Amino acid sequence: MSELSCFKAYDIRGKLGDDLNESIAYDIGRAYAKVIKPKIIVVGGDVRATSETLKIALSDGLREEGVDVLDIGLVGTEEIYFATSNLNLDGGIVVTASHNPIDYNGMKLVREQSRPISGDTGLLEIKTIAENKPWLLEQTRSIQKGSYSKVSNLAPYISHLLSYLNFENIKPLKLVVNAGNGAAGHVIDALEDQFKALNVPIHFIKIHHEADATFPNGIPNPLIPEKRQSTRDAVIKYKADMGIAWDGDFDRCFLFDENGQFIEGYYIVGLLAESFLQKDLSAKIIHDPRLTWNTINIVKTNGGRSVQCKTGHAFIKERMRDEDAVYGGEMSAHHYFRDFSYCDSGMIPWLLVVELLSVNDISLSKAIAARLAAYPSSGEINLSLRSPQDAIKKISALYLPLSTSFDETDGISLEFNEKGKMWRFNLRNSNTEPLVRLNVESKGDKELMKQKTKELMTQLTAL
Repeated sequence: MSELSCFKAYDIRGKLGDDLNESIAYDIGRAYAKVIKPKIIVVGGDVRATSETLKIALSDGLREEGVDVLDIGLVGTEEIYFATSNLNLDGGIVVTASHNPIDYNGMKLVREQSRPISGDTGLLEIKTIAENKPWLLEQTRSIQKGSYSKVSNLAPYISHLLSYLNFENIKPLKLVVNAGNGAAGHVIDALEDQFKALNVPIHFIKIHHEADATFPNGIPNPLIPEKRQSTRDAVIKYKADMGIAWDGDFDRCFLFDENGQFIEGYYIVGLLAESFLQKDLSAKIIHDPRLTWNTINIVKTNGGRSVQCKTGHAFIKERMRDEDAVYGGEMSAHHYFRDFSYCDSGMIPWLLVVELLSVNDISLSKAIAARLAAYPSSGEINLSLRSPQDAIKKISALYLPLSTSFDETDGISLEFNEKGKMWRFNLRNSNTEPLVRLNVESKGDKELMKQKTKELMTQLTAL
């Protein structure tokens, strides 16, 4: 038995070749079938050159265990989430490596109702069975091979996206859209067709639009600052009202204001919370612990209830179901929606922001200006340390005696009031790398935030 290193905490990712290949994909399909025991599931793949062959091998493994497979073709991750629930299927798998290097691929898996399959909800069992390959010892075959069909689920998916908009509210807007040569382009094209048919006054300026497995403009990951320039330049060149860029499987979207300025995901969480609370004053909003004050303030001001949850899609989705929350947001640009089977979407957020800007007759920069001033933040800072866990313990021991509040929902979060000057930080381990992740914010004092960020980084790099 050889251990499969491609299995991670929440999904499957690995370097092509020994880590992930067609044989391993086949084994994953058979193992998924044995653990989840589905009758029919949906599969799809992103734009990467190996996604099609890995998807077929995966499907072959599923079919050998009697599972019927519906293949919806080139898709983003959220299209698998939507299809699983919309078609009332027993599960779904998308072959994608999102923003990983070009020589990687992977898979994201869900069960019925698009519930995530992660380390503590079946992924480790699938890993063990895929490694052991019990079918090699089976003497006779009593299972009829499952069927394979190619179908389209694009039309109902587009209809669902449009359901988040009141078309009468939309004012003329010019939007730069950057698919990064990933999977988002066909959805933008389909939305554009519907906007034209319905006379919705949204005009798209498309850059890096065509799906291209060679990624001629680099792997799309706008979370990295150097990957933002083309969107910024296009917004300025075309005098657009907003820019939108996606990662490879478009489960995250990143927004730029009319000046080409990148907007940190933290402040988009607040905007979307406000959008939902304007329609439902009693709604619950889920947020992660990294940066919180802006979100908590917006939710409280609008009469809602904020609920803090550990970072990570599996935790957020589970908590949203428990709380029946209408929306959940992470500062990393993952946004989750109750009416989207509690799953994350990279298309719904910008649609909601478009309507919010139209209703309030305001630019994106003005919509968040007061929030940036009220709660300036550092953004996430990643530091590579020899012993991340020891570093967190030492920082906790150093700062805990000075704090007014301490929380361990995810890493450590401490709040401080220094003669009326209020600030906080969150420090946590990466789930996948030997890194600590630091976030700092203050109440209305940008210089204090910068000073405390520098202070903490000095302490951390000295450890």
